Amino acid sequence: MKLNLECIPCFMRQALKAARFCKLDEEKQERVLREVMEALLEERWDKTPPELAHVVHAIVRKYGGDPYAEIKRRSNELALSLYPQVKSLVEKSEDPLKTAVKVAIAGNIIDFGAVDKDKVEDFNLLDFVKGVVSEELAIDDYSLFREKLEAAKTILYFADNAGEIVFDKILLETIFSQFGRLKVTFVVKAGPIINDATIEDAKQVGIDEVVDEYRFISNGEVGVERNSPEVKSWIDEHDVVISKGQGNYEGLSEFEGIFYMLMVKCPVIARHVGVDVGSKVLLYR
Repeated sequence: MKLNLECIPCFMRQALKAARFCKLDEEKQERVLREVMEALLEERWDKTPPELAHVVHAIVRKYGGDPYAEIKRRSNELALSLYPQVKSLVEKSEDPLKTAVKVAIAGNIIDFGAVDKDKVEDFNLLDFVKGVVSEELAIDDYSLFREKLEAAKTILYFADNAGEIVFDKILLETIFSQFGRLKVTFVVKAGPIINDATIEDAKQVGIDEVVDEYRFISNGEVGVERNSPEVKSWIDEHDVVISKGQGNYEGLSEFEGIFYMLMVKCPVIARHVGVDVGSKVLLYR
């Protein structure tokens, strides 16, 4: 998915928010914004949004390190505290796999890049999960998802955010309970960017219990880009591919054979997917 002009002011907003999370003074905030503007003017605008986001957040890290480190830790802790209740909600439901899919999609609300929140506690996470579970999905390719899993031996899972990955773990556990143990390759960021999950976050929430291998995509400094031939080869070598969140949708949507699970949080994605902002989708392309 190529950059839309509406992404440019969004990058500026993200840069300012991240600079404030770093508690940079006004002078350094201005410096960050000026450097981001200069970088955006120098870059080609025919790239994917994640590629330009990497440039933007690398500038923030130059001045403030990892501004979201603490909020990621708290996100993981909050989601883990809800794990027993959410797992019980899944297991007691009429269709545990369908409920686990909705739970994983609901976890995508924990997004400090696209959502205007300053604390993970502001999300009212358990109530939100229960609300999503009771809703119909705006796009629902669940029947095909289940069909593909029945014949699968391997899963490639592109994770999105810290905290959210607790609900990804519940989805994988539910898949195993219904289809047996599949080999799972779990893809995280190679380094910090916004509140995206890294291997440290995955290990904090116990993803090691359900995955067999980790792979890494770029944060702008290390890792491979999502739209690279190498990532295409990962997709081709797995039976079922799951992509969480808007950033992964933006970076992977030129490839085929992927199940996208996300909340739609911006009008650009909404138009591309063909739904309203706020929609929850399980989309196969």
